[in-house]
Parts: sequence; C-alpha cells; structure tokens
Amino acid sequence: MSMKKKLGLGIATAALGISLVGGGTFAYFSDTAETTSTFAAGTLDLSANPTTIIDVNKIKPGDWMTRSFELKNNGSLDIAKVLLETSYEVTDAKGDNAGEDFGKHIRVNFLWNEDKAFLGPWSPDDIVFNTTLADLQSMSPDAVANEVFVPILEERGGLKSGDSDKLYVQFQFVENDQDQNKFQGDSLKLKWTFEGKQGSGQAK
Repeated sequence: MSMKKKLGLGIATAALGISLVGGGTFAYFSDTAETTSTFAAGTLDLSANPTTIIDVNKIKPGDWMTRSFELKNNGSLDIAKVLLETSYEVTDAKGDNAGEDFGKHIRVNFLWNEDKAFLGPWSPDDIVFNTTLADLQSMSPDAVANEVFVPILEERGGLKSGDSDKLYVQFQFVENDQDQNKFQGDSLKLKWTFEGKQGSGQAK
C-alpha cells in the first residue's frame, strides 16, 4: 500500500475515533414534563330596567317628574364606573323656536343613590347634582356615584358582579318667568346610554 493511501486511511480512522469519543461525551439521562395554562376573559354585562325611563306629555313650565330605574351588573367582572352619555332630538311643532334649544329648559336632578350609602335612610328628594339636558350632552358623569359626604362610610361608585343600584332622577320643565310660548306643542326625544367600565388590572 502506498504511503499516500496509508496516510489517508490513518486520517479517516482518527476522524472516526474522534467522532465516537465526541458522541459518547454528550450522552445523558433526560426526562420531560408538560404544563398547560388557560386564560378565560371575564364579562361586563350592564342592563337597565325599565329601558324607557320617562314618557310624558302635556307638560308645562314648572312641572316636574320623578322616576326610578335600575342598573344591574349581570357580568362576571366588577364594573368600576357607569358613565352616562346624553343625546336628544327636539321637534319644533310650530317652527318658531328661532334656534333656541328646548333642552336648555329641561333640568335634570340626579337624586341620592341609596344603594351607595351605609347610613340612612336618605330621602329620594336629596339632589346630588343637577344640570340641564343641553349641558348634560357635554358631560359623562358616573351615574351610580354619590357625592362623598362621609368617605369611609360610602361606596363612591361602580357595580360589583351581580349587584344592582336603584336610581332616582327628576326632570323639570323650568319656569323662567319669561315668555316660553314658543315651546308649546314641542317634543324632545331623549336617549341615555350607560357604559360600564372595568377597573384597573390587578395581580391574579
């Protein structure tokens, strides 16, 4: 056998030996374990009852109407805030309003939320906040929160899962001691949208 062939055979044999030694170096016992995880999102489910809070006719300046309704959290998550959005449409019966908004003459009195107080009983005539429908359009108040008189003893807002709040609201056609004849026969269609908001995230 020529020297060249012997040299080649020796190199190949050495390489094979190294690979076997190397392969043996990384042999080890092993085992595996598997885990599974589930992420299930909760739900926000806010309902209002009745869905028609007020339906009146033949009102005149000075009249007021007090109504109650219930907001309930039917979901699995707590609701931190219930924001109220307001919109309305006015029908000008005689076309003589000259751009004056009927909604500026309807005052809304938000009355005390008894479900948010540990002391009481409170009178449903206690007004927490009042404004006109016209001004309410640019606001998004928390519909279930009270003014905080005794912070330690009051739940400021929100609806826990499964809870409900009975709310009282008063509408008043304000008598302003001026000529309001232009509103005779007019009507106003009000839409309130309640939006439940979740609270901040927390460790689970």
